[in-house]
Amino acid sequence: MPDTVKYVHILHPRTKAVLSGRAGPPPKVADELPRAGIASRFNARLAVLITAAVGTMWCAYVFAGVALIGLPAALRPGGEGIISWIAQTFLQLVLLSIIIVGQNIAAAASDERSEQTFRDAEAVLHEAIEIQKHLRSQDEVIDELAQLLKALGPSGA
Repeated sequence: MPDTVKYVHILHPRTKAVLSGRAGPPPKVADELPRAGIASRFNARLAVLITAAVGTMWCAYVFAGVALIGLPAALRPGGEGIISWIAQTFLQLVLLSIIIVGQNIAAAASDERSEQTFRDAEAVLHEAIEIQKHLRSQDEVIDELAQLLKALGPSGA
């Protein structure tokens, strides 16, 4: 009987990183902020601060109020007219904030999906490792049986 051939499992580099604790959590939107240079950090923080302020429904309501203040001037003879006022003032001011609110919600949902996918992948990795352990234990039993058969010799007695 030929010697048993053993399968040698080679871990994927990502699996090694997860098992060693070096994998880290999934990336988040906030992780993408610049870390180098005081000017770029300041600009990023200022942009995030302004986006957080403008990207609220309360800001959309304020912008709607500001736009409505300009409505009488737009309706006067010689004014820009209702269509121009809607397109150039109201929609731009109000939709700006509403779009940012929607983007913030979408980013939060994306982060949550990323986190869930990461947890799912960790679970799949864990199960795959458990399958490898199970197969390894079966290989040991098969090897023992092969050794017993080998010891019995060709006659099987």
